[in-house]
Amino acid sequence: MGEPSTWYSRPAAKRWRTTAPGSGLDFHRSLPGHVPTPLVELPSLATELRVGRVLLKDESSRLGLPAFKILGASWAVCRALCLRSGEDPAGMTLSRLAALVRAGSGSTPQSVLVTATDGNHGRAIARMARLLGVEARIHVPAGLGIAALEGIRGEGARLVEEEAVYDDVVARAAASVEGSESDVLIQDTAWEGYTQVPQWIVDGYTTLFREIDDALEARGTGPDLLACPVGVGSLAQSLVEHYRSRPGPGQGPVLLGVEPDSAACLTRSLQAGAPVTVDTSAPTLMAGLNCGTVSSLGWPLFRAGMDAAVGVTEADCRRAVRDLEALGQDAGPCGASALAGTRNALAETSRRRELGITEDSVVVLVNTEGRAANPLV
Repeated sequence: MGEPSTWYSRPAAKRWRTTAPGSGLDFHRSLPGHVPTPLVELPSLATELRVGRVLLKDESSRLGLPAFKILGASWAVCRALCLRSGEDPAGMTLSRLAALVRAGSGSTPQSVLVTATDGNHGRAIARMARLLGVEARIHVPAGLGIAALEGIRGEGARLVEEEAVYDDVVARAAASVEGSESDVLIQDTAWEGYTQVPQWIVDGYTTLFREIDDALEARGTGPDLLACPVGVGSLAQSLVEHYRSRPGPGQGPVLLGVEPDSAACLTRSLQAGAPVTVDTSAPTLMAGLNCGTVSSLGWPLFRAGMDAAVGVTEADCRRAVRDLEALGQDAGPCGASALAGTRNALAETSRRRELGITEDSVVVLVNTEGRAANPLV
């Protein structure tokens, strides 16, 4: 497998605590097709990794989409449209929200949902627009895969293809809504002056981790290590907020962030002790993780509460996709990176000891997407 070129660890992070995040679970339950996604046990990987159990949280079919993003997108759209209409989001359902949008509010023009995306977030926003009967405008960077583009178009959204890297596309999408009375920006990264919507997205992802806890509790155990893919960091922020806010004595589980070697903005930032922007012009199989700057909203939590972060190579990722496929699991490159990163993190005895991982440990891999979201090429 080879030595990973990108590695960070700080075991003291598991002792840090923060306040509990918000939750969009009640709203999620009103969405068509809502059910908890599977948590699948993979004994052969437990044997390989020399741990007690390995379980895969399978987000390859979340609410009819091939990725987890709809959890954050739907809750942020709900909160943003409720705020725009002066409505209380407590107890809001999809049908009530759609009726609210159709009714309008006097002189206020009908909303247009706008975002920048490297794939799954944009499709989730487009799906919410379709469910609510409003328009969506999705800005995408150069080099986004055909499957991702077709998925967004298939939701009926207007696609704006930019000849730019992801970070620049985010800036262009934000600039495009300035002065508009109809455009509502639903972006999953934060910057100065834009933190409310990204936090709602993070809160929406809490549903995923609550499902993991419920499934493990039913099996009489809890997680010792959770491996989570990282792009700009919204899902990873939700991971940290959820597991570093749980009550009770003792230390929390090890939280491992996984990134492409070529776009390891979180790992490099943790190593430097301050946010670092990395060049993401090189393509990667893990297109949804090809982000150059970690979310400013998440950064303080990562610095305080993330135990470890690791970069993975294209070869490591490709192997993980194939190995999971052989085990009957539908994992695209971003989702499979959780396995690739865990392999790298646990490859050395010194790292295992540092993280407190033993032959009895329970490892959870967050498979954020299926192959339909980002086919392996």
